[in-house]
Amino acid sequence: MTAALPSLALALLCLLRAGAQVPVQLDLDTEKIAGVWHVRAIASNCSIFLKMRGGIKSSMAIINFMPEGDLAMKLVWPLLDKCLKFELLFQQSRQAGHYIGAQEKRDLHVVETDYSHYAILHEFNHSETEPSTALQLLTREQDVSPQPLQKFMELIPTMGLTKDMLAILPKSGE
Repeated sequence: MTAALPSLALALLCLLRAGAQVPVQLDLDTEKIAGVWHVRAIASNCSIFLKMRGGIKSSMAIINFMPEGDLAMKLVWPLLDKCLKFELLFQQSRQAGHYIGAQEKRDLHVVETDYSHYAILHEFNHSETEPSTALQLLTREQDVSPQPLQKFMELIPTMGLTKDMLAILPKSGE
């Protein structure tokens, strides 16, 4: 057990260091990124996502900002017989483009966006039972062009994820 402690400590330091080096969009314009987005691709090591990814369709994300700068996100996921709705609130951190989950232990980074076509978000869940990382590609339209998808694919390994953790979500039609 004591021989494993240095390895565990090193692994934890690497994880913390990787989380601290997530890039963010410089000079994020919250007015331009606010609005309706379609979640078109996700790469995640979350066990729940990995079990369900084959049956997930594109969802909608509505991003709004509070007067104090906090980010509010509503997600609507279409399922076979109903839609699941989630509302998340992230508090603004000291760094533009980085937000911290108000109730959950989550970090959200706006990695890159052109505001009118795509946005790439990185989310880290600090759960004690199962920490996880997710990278999401959001688009303004349900169709995704090759350039944003290529950028997204190139970012996957830099976030400690692999291509077998990827789901390119089909249109939901809803």
